[in-house]
Amino acid sequence: MKIITFANHKGGVGKTTSTLNVAQTLVRDGRKVLLVDCDAQGNLTQSLRLPATYPDLGLVLSKKATLAEVVVPLNDKLSLVAATAELDFLEKVLAQQFGYEHILRTGLEPLHNQFDYCLLDTPPRLSALTYAALVASDRVFIPCQPEFYGYTGLTNLLDACARVSEHFNPQLRVGGLFFTKYSPKYRRRLHHEIVELIGERYAAEQLVLNTTIRENVSLAEAQIQQESIYHWAPASNGAHDYEALTREILARL
Repeated sequence: MKIITFANHKGGVGKTTSTLNVAQTLVRDGRKVLLVDCDAQGNLTQSLRLPATYPDLGLVLSKKATLAEVVVPLNDKLSLVAATAELDFLEKVLAQQFGYEHILRTGLEPLHNQFDYCLLDTPPRLSALTYAALVASDRVFIPCQPEFYGYTGLTNLLDACARVSEHFNPQLRVGGLFFTKYSPKYRRRLHHEIVELIGERYAAEQLVLNTTIRENVSLAEAQIQQESIYHWAPASNGAHDYEALTREILARL
């Protein structure tokens, strides 16, 4: 099982949308995928059709269940570890515990032969669960909007990845970063300048992916309707862009 985290130190950049749609692309390709929602906002959880009652990640953090015991099958290819609003409080408790960084890595070990991919959606900050996700992962991909504050926050996340790789998880690599709500064809000079700036800054590492995710209302509509973008609007820009992004991500694993 390949474990991939989507992370950014800034909110509203498309982490949840990217986690969801890359997972749906993999499922469409016949892969078995486990989603883990590590964000107390629970947007990933809310984007999926769940049974009336279900266990959640909070039970793992409070040591009332193992991670394998809170996996909720959604269909024969897609499963979810759901988030709860209590994660905000439970994360603070978790951060006080010795060795908390390994909670997801240890929890996922029994599931390695059950899934092809595990995708983790993280909070919009460098929280205890963000670090735990990085410790568990093979690759981290960074959705980024071409804005000044997104650029400044990028350095903090990359530094965090370097620390995790050095001290906890030598297998962790930054798979790359990609721009959301952006196209080279948009008439937004400042955005193009920031894209160019980031591209030049990380040219040696070849971090910037070729695929960009254009603004597309179908992506939001599909999430609200709890539908795959490939069922809701298969001919949309959103479906096309996430198809291309998934191919590029797989090439970097």
